[in-house]
Amino acid sequence: MPLSNAQYDEIAREYDARQLSNLRAVEMRIRDAYEQIPGLREIDDAIASCSVARARELLDGNADALLNLRRQLEAYRRKKESLLSEHGLSTDDFKPVYTCSDCKDTGYVSGKRCHCFRQAAINLVYTQSNLKEILKKENFDTFSFAYYSDTEINPATGRSSLATAKDAVAKCRHFIDTFDTAFLNLYLYGDTGTGKTFLSNCTAKELMDRGHSVIYFTAFQLFDILSRGVFRRDADAVETHRNIFDCDLLIIDDLGTELANSFTASQLFLCINERILRRKSTVISTNLGMNQLADIYSERVLSRISSSYTLIKLFGADIRILKRNR
Repeated sequence: MPLSNAQYDEIAREYDARQLSNLRAVEMRIRDAYEQIPGLREIDDAIASCSVARARELLDGNADALLNLRRQLEAYRRKKESLLSEHGLSTDDFKPVYTCSDCKDTGYVSGKRCHCFRQAAINLVYTQSNLKEILKKENFDTFSFAYYSDTEINPATGRSSLATAKDAVAKCRHFIDTFDTAFLNLYLYGDTGTGKTFLSNCTAKELMDRGHSVIYFTAFQLFDILSRGVFRRDADAVETHRNIFDCDLLIIDDLGTELANSFTASQLFLCINERILRRKSTVISTNLGMNQLADIYSERVLSRISSSYTLIKLFGADIRILKRNR
């Protein structure tokens, strides 16, 4: 994802701060261990001195220096592990704990930007701090089935609101668990307040936590970005337009609440069709059923969604009202 120099520098400073924080944390653990375990510092000093001495011997042409070094280091290693074990520790306790274990908080893997760097760029470019705050509150840890009735039955399916919600959660978790191996899309629909946006946020958080790049837009925001890219050739909008097609997961929330017209219909088809061709997953949440979808956005859009998306219909009472009443 292209960034301005200022944006790149801001992200780079964040990675520098992470690395410094990790280094300080390790240094603190080592310092505490030295104070608690007599003899540990001496072993580490001996390892360092031994390595320097053997290096000098190698430079002087001593062919046995490397073998002697390995033997001495192995002896010190066993002695250190034994000493740490006596105090309930191991050498793993002094290894850095990284925010991203894949790139070790450098932002790069094999010279390419890590997935965590790509998400950091998305967060910066799209100012998704608000979404992050939402995801702290709306995730699977805070999801509750208590708002779904076991007695309210959908006459169309014969299933209760609770059973339907449990099935929806299971399908979302399957979507998450197979994200790296199967190409799937989700279409969450149903009446207002039945938990569609909450479930899409749960899905977003799980995939972001697993290192995938996620972009979230309301339908209004999405079509506004697309219109600015098409009609005004706004540079930022054009770049955003490109990233809409490239991110690992695109979430379109509240489809149908925007002002629908021929432009939004054509752009929605372009968006979902292009992502299908690129095998990039999309989650859509909406109040629109299949007939309404076709009426507003065309049969072409209905065809793409019905053939390439897992349809998840939620029903029941308005959870927002239930929460207020409680």
